[in-house]
Amino acid sequence: MKKIAVILSGCGNRDGSELQESLSLLLAIDRRGWQYQCFAPEGFFEVVPHIDVEDEEEEGTVLDMEQRDIFVESARIARGNLLPLEQYRPADYDALALPGGMGAARNLSTFAFDGPRMEVIDAVQDAILETYRAEKPVLAMCIAPMVLAKVLGRYEVELTLGPDNNQASGVAKGFGCKVRSCGPTDVCVDTEHKVLTTPAYMAATRISEIFDGAENLVAELEKMR
Repeated sequence: MKKIAVILSGCGNRDGSELQESLSLLLAIDRRGWQYQCFAPEGFFEVVPHIDVEDEEEEGTVLDMEQRDIFVESARIARGNLLPLEQYRPADYDALALPGGMGAARNLSTFAFDGPRMEVIDAVQDAILETYRAEKPVLAMCIAPMVLAKVLGRYEVELTLGPDNNQASGVAKGFGCKVRSCGPTDVCVDTEHKVLTTPAYMAATRISEIFDGAENLVAELEKMR
């Protein structure tokens, strides 16, 4: 039975882990009879409203920026079954997976703010590098491959960020990555480096495409030796 470690980055597509992607990934793992364990780094992030309003205040709802805890918010997705990322050890797992959502670009890294000058937080960088050096697969969805690009670009890994005409793809190429243009449910499989990525909402427009992409991602992991 495989056991997959999943790194979450909060709760919500604009400032944390994308819920539909996260749950589709967990479901695809569980349907194979495998186990998963969710992890998250500790630290705070600025909340981004998940409704669009014209004014700072509408019908008494103030949208001033507030801070929340990444770990506490991630526990909402994991139903409380969550471990600090510092406790992750590649030897205990068969693969490491990162669902998408802007938390990958805001909380796990600074891509949303710094673009090509981005940095990845230490705990996430260590988890990815240790998994890669242990020759175990690393999976990512949506914008999360940008985190892999920064950490693993020096190894010339191949990955996808959806259509190969967006800013993120250009930045990933600048880090040394090979970037493949993929549709919503496609999976880019770098067999040599054991990196598997799928575009999810970088290309998808329907929740069914998110599930199919996650299912295909895990199916490719199942084939990998």
